[in-house]
Amino acid sequence: MRKFFAPLVAASLAALVSLSATFSASAAETQPLVGVSWLKEHLTDKNVLVLDIRSAIDGGGAKAYEEAHIPGAVHSDYDKAGWRVTRNDVPFMLPTVPELEKLIGDLGIDESTHVVVVPAGVNFTDFGSAARTYWTLKIVGVNNVSILDGGVAAWKAAGLPLENGIKKPSPTIFTATLNSSLLSKADDVKKVETAKNATLIDARPASFFEGKEKAPAAKAYGHIPGAVSLDSASFYDAHANKLKPRAELVSLASHLPQGPAVAYCNTGHWAATDWFVLHELLGRKDVSLYDGSMVEWTADATRPIESSRTKWDDLKKALGLGS
Repeated sequence: MRKFFAPLVAASLAALVSLSATFSASAAETQPLVGVSWLKEHLTDKNVLVLDIRSAIDGGGAKAYEEAHIPGAVHSDYDKAGWRVTRNDVPFMLPTVPELEKLIGDLGIDESTHVVVVPAGVNFTDFGSAARTYWTLKIVGVNNVSILDGGVAAWKAAGLPLENGIKKPSPTIFTATLNSSLLSKADDVKKVETAKNATLIDARPASFFEGKEKAPAAKAYGHIPGAVSLDSASFYDAHANKLKPRAELVSLASHLPQGPAVAYCNTGHWAATDWFVLHELLGRKDVSLYDGSMVEWTADATRPIESSRTKWDDLKKALGLGS
């Protein structure tokens, strides 16, 4: 009897080892940031879905996609398709789980799909669109997600083929598994601001942080008290239209204290880049994103604000000479 079962047990163990190795290899292949050479090699992989998110933010959108896109890519306009919604009069918030399940499922994405998010590749704000889409997919349980480094522009620059027309996705059923550790809400941020038990990272340009200008939808100038400034644009190489090399990213983030952190901006768009760099590329898994950001924070006048704005700044604005 023992002789009979021994080969069977050995075979089963070998199969398990092989299966484990396959899953490990699969996991290792899912990098947060991939280049055009990687995508060229994996473009026809059965589980890979190329998601073109061009929108008015990058000067593109549905028309630009229809005229020329990476072969096989499906389009979902970052600005119009429902990746961000207005809730309680606050724009650009994370949609509800049912809204996201429909949006993602209608694109043909399920829990096993490897989604490659493709921005236009034109500036740091455009990269923010990709980072916010990436974060949104991750937060509802799409574990295999990458961003194409350099976007459509890098694909074109490499002389790789494009196609026109519209590829209709094949809708599927997507069931979300919420990863709440990636999201901070206003109450969470209030606790951080009061207890100082995490670092608040302001991803906006210095002029916003200091209170010299503000987003139109924000009700006040300045930043959340105690926040550290880390402009998302600093991570981006404007000449190459890609993120900077890892060594530079590490250096740029070196002034941040270790431990939990919350990235925010005006609407959670620029902050998505800070989150992506810190959480996904630099391995700081205790960093979350506050999607409501300054627009939601300043909607409640009782929430504190720090600002370097002066009466002279207000006077210049009244005279049409400033923000």
